[in-house]
Amino acid sequence: MHDRDEPLQLDPAQRPQLRSIGPGLVVAATGLGAGDLVATLIAGSLFGYSLLWAVVIGCIVRIALAEGTARWHLATGSTLFDGWRTIGRWTLYYFGFYCVVWAFVYGATAMSAGALPLAALFPDVVDLKVWGVGCGVLGLLFVWFNRYAVVERVMTVLIGVMFLVVVVLAVRVVPDAGRAFAGLVPTVPEGEITRTLGVIGGVGGTITMAAYGYWVNAKGWRTPGWMRMMRLDNSMAYVATGVFTIAMIIVGAELLHATNITLEEGNNRGLLDVGEELERRFDVFTAKLFLVGFFATAFSSLVGVWHGVSLLFSDYVAHLRHGGSDTEEVAAGARERSLPFRGFLLWITFPPIVLLFLDRPFGLIIAYGVLGSLFLPFLAATLLWLLNRPGVPARHRNGPLSNTMLVAALLLFVYLCAEQIRALPW
Repeated sequence: MHDRDEPLQLDPAQRPQLRSIGPGLVVAATGLGAGDLVATLIAGSLFGYSLLWAVVIGCIVRIALAEGTARWHLATGSTLFDGWRTIGRWTLYYFGFYCVVWAFVYGATAMSAGALPLAALFPDVVDLKVWGVGCGVLGLLFVWFNRYAVVERVMTVLIGVMFLVVVVLAVRVVPDAGRAFAGLVPTVPEGEITRTLGVIGGVGGTITMAAYGYWVNAKGWRTPGWMRMMRLDNSMAYVATGVFTIAMIIVGAELLHATNITLEEGNNRGLLDVGEELERRFDVFTAKLFLVGFFATAFSSLVGVWHGVSLLFSDYVAHLRHGGSDTEEVAAGARERSLPFRGFLLWITFPPIVLLFLDRPFGLIIAYGVLGSLFLPFLAATLLWLLNRPGVPARHRNGPLSNTMLVAALLLFVYLCAEQIRALPW
């Protein structure tokens, strides 16, 4: 999101074209995980359509964050870590500690989320934990032996499946169009300000927001001439995210509101109950279709994290070793063949398997929630600092609109982070 209208001389290959979009779809598919399905279904089941407006605002906030990340990469020709180093070396320590601990907890969460729909689609074949290990290893092998171009194509197919399934489900449950349009008018359910802000802040991912700039470079976009293409890519991705999230709220409002199904935050198993309710209300095919969409959502998030966060980590190690990075290495795929990239892939896959056999104890669930809330305030604050500095060409610095959206994002995520910490069972 940028409000300076700068005329750029574009090469014909750099002109905005819908057929060229890709990195935005990857970051959107990665950010939409099983937890987002649960959260939006809960919002729909509790409040009907009244929080649809919050989804729209949430998409706008994410557009601002992702655009700022990619704009830094394109405007400066450097990576996010180059910018963070200018703020202070503490940023590298913060990221390194956060990334390693977060990956350990998230790895188990992602693998178990992918296992649940597979176990429901193929009951009594293998144990749930075996499905989970299989999802993690499959993600590892796919990312290990492929480069960004293949990852993008597969992720595009997966988000297409996700999009098709949830839209079909939203149409099947026969939404009330009048109430749905009324939900676009901002209203806050009584006593639910925190949950409302949570819906706004919950549209999309956390650490993978920072990976967007790296995926943009991996696509081959490395100069300011690609700025408009990036903005089209980013905007279209979050339009798709908004439609997906609104469709899930519709399903929650129409399917769960009048039933006894109760979903809990952080409990992906509740999605299997949704499949059973779809079978009871419609047919077996509709229930299986939902499980296919559930798997596409979970596995696309796993693959995106395995690839994107490994790219981030490889750049982090390059800065620790050499004090700098090279966007051309990212574009050429050299980072995807590096030892730090593959080492992080191994870290996010194999050590978390231990947690699958501990059946995700309560403390680990809490740790994952808190860790997820700690990164976005850091990202919003550092983007505000970096994109207003003289080191960025004047035409690509933040304008009033960009600053307003990033400040709003910072305040939102600081509040949600504080609420997450306050809710801990001290």
